[in-house]
Amino acid sequence: MEKPMLKKLIEVAAGKMPADTVIRNCKVTDVFNSEIIEGDIALCDGLIAGIGSYKGLHEIHADGLYAAPGLIDSHIHIESSFLSPEEFGRLAVPRGTTTLIADPHEIANVCGLKGLNYMIEASKKTVLDIQWMLPSCVPATLFEHAGAVIDAAAMAEPFARGEILGLGEFMDFPGVVGARDDCLEKLLAAKLQGKVIDGHSPGIQDKALNAYAAARIRTDHECSTVEEMLDRISRGMYVLLRQGSACRNLRELLKGVTSRNSRRCLLCTDDCQPRTLMADGHMDHHLRLCVEEGLDPLTALQMASLNAAECYGLQDRGAIAPGLRADIVLFDNLKDFNAQRVWIGGREAASAGKYILPVHPYDPSETKGSFHVKDFTVEKLRLPIASDRAHVIRIIPGGVVTAKEIADIQRDHKGDFVRDSTKDIVKIAVVERHQNTGNVAVALLAGYGIRKGAVALSIAHDSHNIMAVGVDDEDMAFAVRALIRQGGGIVLAEGRRIVESMPLPIAGLMSDQSGEWVDKKLTQIHQAAHDVLGVSRDVEPMMTLCFMALPVIPEIKLTDMGLFDVAKFEFIPIEA
Repeated sequence: MEKPMLKKLIEVAAGKMPADTVIRNCKVTDVFNSEIIEGDIALCDGLIAGIGSYKGLHEIHADGLYAAPGLIDSHIHIESSFLSPEEFGRLAVPRGTTTLIADPHEIANVCGLKGLNYMIEASKKTVLDIQWMLPSCVPATLFEHAGAVIDAAAMAEPFARGEILGLGEFMDFPGVVGARDDCLEKLLAAKLQGKVIDGHSPGIQDKALNAYAAARIRTDHECSTVEEMLDRISRGMYVLLRQGSACRNLRELLKGVTSRNSRRCLLCTDDCQPRTLMADGHMDHHLRLCVEEGLDPLTALQMASLNAAECYGLQDRGAIAPGLRADIVLFDNLKDFNAQRVWIGGREAASAGKYILPVHPYDPSETKGSFHVKDFTVEKLRLPIASDRAHVIRIIPGGVVTAKEIADIQRDHKGDFVRDSTKDIVKIAVVERHQNTGNVAVALLAGYGIRKGAVALSIAHDSHNIMAVGVDDEDMAFAVRALIRQGGGIVLAEGRRIVESMPLPIAGLMSDQSGEWVDKKLTQIHQAAHDVLGVSRDVEPMMTLCFMALPVIPEIKLTDMGLFDVAKFEFIPIEA
C-alpha cells in the first residue's frame, strides 16, 4: 500500500472524507466477539474503512440485512467439479463464497506444473479469490503411474513465484510417519519458504499421529469420527469439517464442536459438483447445516471465515473490521443464510443470487492431448485367477471407503474369471494413460450393481488413469476406446454403442462448458447409468468410481499396477 492510499483510508475511517461506498443500516456480524453490531460499513479502495455512521459517494441500503465476512472454503479441488476455475467462480460467488483454498492436485497429476500454471492463469479470470496450494504428492503414491513428477527440487520455482500459499494435502502419510527422504525434502522445501502444510491422515492414531503432527502439518480434512477430530485438535492441528458431493462428515463432526475447541474448526467441501452448487449451495449450505445441528450461527460464521483466514495466514480477511479486504456478504437471516449481495475486494460481484460480472474464459488448449495409451486391446481385460476364491473391492454406499471381501467366483476352462449373473460382482480395470506403459490392471468390484454394458471415465483419483467397469469385455474395451477418442470424460456403452457421454477436454478432468451444461449432462449420465445399465440406485454412479483407484483411502483399491491393500500398504494377489 502506498502512502496516499493509506492516508485516504485513515481519513475515511476517521470520517474526515466520504467513503467510496457505504453499505447503510447493516446488522454486522462481529466474529471476534460473537456479537451483532448495527451500523454502516464504509468501503475505501477495496478495503473496509470502518463500521458506524458514515457518508459515501455511493450509498447502498441494506435495510437491516446481516453483513457477514466473505465465506472461505478451506480445502477444495476445483477439478472435481468438472468446471474451469472461472466457471466455478460464477456459480460459487452468488452463494457468498469469496475465497477458496484450492489444491490443483488432480490436474497436476495429469499435466504437472503446466496444469498448475493453467489453473493459476484461469483463476485470474474470476473475481473469486483463489489461493493456490502446491500439490505435494505428484504422483500421489509410489504405487501408480501419474502424468508427472513434482519432487522437492521442482517445488522451488513455484514457491519462489509468490503465487503459492502453501503445500497441498500431504496424502503420503506413511512416507511422513516413516520419515522417508523424499517426503522430508518436500516438507522442508515448504518450511524453508514459511508455507502452510495441509494434511491428509485418515485413520492414523497414537504415535503415528504424533509423528505426522510433529512435522507441523497444520490441517486434516479426513476425520470421520468425533474421536479422530479431537485427537487432531489436541495435537495442535486444525480440523476441516467436510461436506462435499462425495464425502459428507459435517453433521457427525459437529457433535464434537464446543465453545472450547470451535476456533480450531474450519469448513470445506473438498469436492463440489454443479448439482450440489446449484441445488444445495456452497459454504452457505454448510452454515445452514451447522445451525440445524444446534451450533450458534456466529460460531458457524467464524468457522467459515475468521478461523480459515487465521489457519492459512490470510491476515487481510476473515472478518468485517477496519483495514481488512471488503469481502462482504449480505444475508437475509442467520438460519437460512440466503445471500442477497456479495462484494469481493470492494467490488460488487453478485446480487439476488446472480453473478453480475462478465465471464472471460481462459484458453485451456495447453492442457489438452493428455492421453498416451499404448497397445490397448480387449485381451488385456482378461482376468486369470488361480483359485475359485478371490479378493473383491466392495463399495460402501455414501462414501469413498471400500471394504475388502473374499468371494466365491466362477472361472472358465482357461482359469479366467466368468461373471455370474446372480452375483453383483463385475470386472473393474485401470488403463494407464500418461506414460505409454501399456499397463492394464484388472480386479473385481462388488456393490456397483451394473447389469449391462460398461462405464469408462478419465477421472480416477489421484493419478487419473482410465477407469472402466462392466459386465462384458467387449463393451468395456469399446467404452475405453471411445473415451480416448473424445479426449477424456465419461462414456457409457452397451451393445458396442455409446449410450451417453460427456467430454472433459481440459486434461480429461474438466469441461469447457457452463455449469448448467455440465449439470444437465451429469443428470442424463446418472439416469442412463441407473435405467439402462442397471447401476444400483444406492450408489452415485460416477463419483463412486472416481475413487476406486485411490490407494490412500481404505480399505482396498485398484491402480494401474495392481490390487492394493491400503491397510497393509502393499499389493495383494487377486486370489484369496
